Amino acid sequence: MSAADKHQWIWFGVWTLITLLFTAWAGILWILLFTLLFFDIYITKFVPWSWWKRARNKTVRKTMEWVDAILFALIAVYFINTFFFQNYQIPTSSLEKSLLVGDFLAVSKISYGPRAPMTPLSFPLAQHTMPLIGGKSYIDKPQWKYRRLKGVGKVKRNDIVVFNFPAGDTVALNQQGVDFYTLSKYNSNGSAGIRSDRRTYGEVVFRPVDRRENYVKRCIGLPGETIELRDDSVFIDGKLIPSPELSQLTYMIHTDGTVISEQIFQELGINKDDYLIPNSYGQFSLKMQDLTGIDSLTMAHSGLQRRNGNNGRIFYNIPLTSSMVAKLKEKPFVWEVIKEVEQPGSGYYYPVNYPTNWTRADFGPLWIPKRGATITFDTDVAFKAAAYERCIKNYEGNDFAFRDGKVYINGEQADAYTFKMDYYFMMGDNRHNSADSRVWGFVPEDHIVGQPMLIWLSLEKDKGWLNGKIRWNRLFRSAKK
Repeated sequence: MSAADKHQWIWFGVWTLITLLFTAWAGILWILLFTLLFFDIYITKFVPWSWWKRARNKTVRKTMEWVDAILFALIAVYFINTFFFQNYQIPTSSLEKSLLVGDFLAVSKISYGPRAPMTPLSFPLAQHTMPLIGGKSYIDKPQWKYRRLKGVGKVKRNDIVVFNFPAGDTVALNQQGVDFYTLSKYNSNGSAGIRSDRRTYGEVVFRPVDRRENYVKRCIGLPGETIELRDDSVFIDGKLIPSPELSQLTYMIHTDGTVISEQIFQELGINKDDYLIPNSYGQFSLKMQDLTGIDSLTMAHSGLQRRNGNNGRIFYNIPLTSSMVAKLKEKPFVWEVIKEVEQPGSGYYYPVNYPTNWTRADFGPLWIPKRGATITFDTDVAFKAAAYERCIKNYEGNDFAFRDGKVYINGEQADAYTFKMDYYFMMGDNRHNSADSRVWGFVPEDHIVGQPMLIWLSLEKDKGWLNGKIRWNRLFRSAKK
């Protein structure tokens, strides 16, 4: 046997071993068919896979070398991105100060087990839209059923989790920053009004589970638990759960008229987005207001106290951690730092189609569905129908209707329902500035993508490349806090 033959048999053995190991992990026997492909590539060579290497035309050889390299890279990236790791960039401040806007994360699919592809025909690294040219980055069919490979663990409380946006099944392309169901709530004609006004909302499209936008939040509630918020404190099954160390709430900072300098904001670690607001000319001004003219009723309601009149006094509304609050109270020009209070009815919270008067600070109690658990429709039927309709209909694929005080599932009256999946309750650490499960509800298990493991790059958008744009102190830090 020649040296070349030995080399070919070695490579065939390597790829066969990899195929066997992957088949055992995935539990999909048809993957073994790839061993026949590798046997032909390295041993029998019935198919001229490398025909272009023998081409006399130099241009053809060079072109096919590039095509071969690009195809191999795309296949490798698709495989790694699907089953092992995925890159993710923090786009919003909902997890400040745990994860910052501009952090680039390596997200582990192994932590909770990778999902087998659900929409297998898609362009690598494109979530739902083709880069540069636009349009869908995936083909709708075939659609494979949800299946998760074995991972090294399960979602735990306080895990930071990347998941597909549950309310992202239906999207108005011109208004993607707000989920379709909230848009429908604000539109006087509901969803029909959005679909008919294409100039404002654009085309309304449906996206498969794994093509929905990626979100990242902290898991607060687990399947089968009852979650409740009281004055911004989280209670699980009636037991107080400590808030994350770097969680933020929005506070009103009342000064004696002193304008807080940019240097002080930077020392406290407060982003410009939190204390600056753009005007119509693209310029920025401080987010502050003069207290002159505020009447005594308003001041009493907000918690502000009148001290020798209020002329010249100003206040800021800024998200702060507890340590930031303590440092600000030490400043001689700061009179008061008061937690902002949202009035019941001033915003929409889950379930959006049922009047609860819940707020971001006082929410629930709300039971989180669990696989195999049964909910009965004998009491609080209207509330249960509103709270669990999306789970039963949108996520578990049943026809659902509520009329005349009764629940109908798949056309038949139902007194109970047994859930097929586990669900999770996700929240941002920036508690007063986070659209999370308090707004759009539960995250089904088939939407879970993975767990951020590492911050491999962090960029400060308010600074230049030569002026501290790269946050060196955050590079290669754990993203699991």
